[in-house]
Amino acid sequence: MVALQQLPSSGGDKTNDETLFGLIAQDLENQGYSIRHGALPEGLAMSLFEHQQDLASEAFKKAGIGRGENYLENEFVRTDEICWINGDAEAGKNWLDWTANLQSFLNRRLFLGLFSFESHFAHYRPGDYYKRHYDAFRGEANRVLSVVAYFNSDWTVADGGELVLYKDDHDKQGVKVMPLFGTLVTFLSEEFPHEVLAAKRDRHSIAGWFRVNTSVFDRVDPPL
Repeated sequence: MVALQQLPSSGGDKTNDETLFGLIAQDLENQGYSIRHGALPEGLAMSLFEHQQDLASEAFKKAGIGRGENYLENEFVRTDEICWINGDAEAGKNWLDWTANLQSFLNRRLFLGLFSFESHFAHYRPGDYYKRHYDAFRGEANRVLSVVAYFNSDWTVADGGELVLYKDDHDKQGVKVMPLFGTLVTFLSEEFPHEVLAAKRDRHSIAGWFRVNTSVFDRVDPPL
C-alpha cells in the first residue's frame, strides 16, 4: 500500500484515475451500476474522512426528502444527518475536482450529458437507516447518476449499515455493499431502487448526484 504522505492532496495519479473511470464506465454500460472496493484514491479518502470528523456537529442537519420549498424531514423514510459539500475546505474542493474529472470522462465515453454535481457528507448513528427509494423518478431528467463513497475502517457484517441495490421494483434480494473505507459505488439514478440498512455503529459516507441541465426560461436547474 502506498504511504499516505506520498499521495497528492488532490487524490491521486491521473493515469490511475483514468483507469478507474474506464472501469466504472464499462460497468455502467454493461449493468447500469458499478461497485469498486477500495477504488477512491487513498489520500483523497483519508482527507475527506478527517474533514468530516472535524466538522462541528451543528454543521450537520437532519436529512429529509426533497429540496428547497419541498424539503421535508421524514423519519419513517430516513434518520441520517447530512452536511452539503460546497468546496470551501480543501478536502471538499479536491473531491469536487475529482468528481468533475469523472464527469468529463463519462460524458466523453458514454455521452450522458452530465451537467452539474451535488453531494453531501452523511452520518448514520447506531440505529439510523434510509428505507428503499429512488434517487430520481423516471422522466424527470434531473439526477442521472448517483455516486456513493465510504469512509469506514474495519467494518464487518455484524455492523449492518449495508447499501442494498435492487435491480427493479420486483427484486427482493438485491446486491449488498458493505460500507468499507474507499469503496465507490455509482449507478443510474432512475433505474435502481436502493436502501441503507440500519447501522450498528457510526457510519460515514458521501452521497452525490450528477445532474443534467433542465433549466427552462426563468427556472434555473439545479436549484440554488
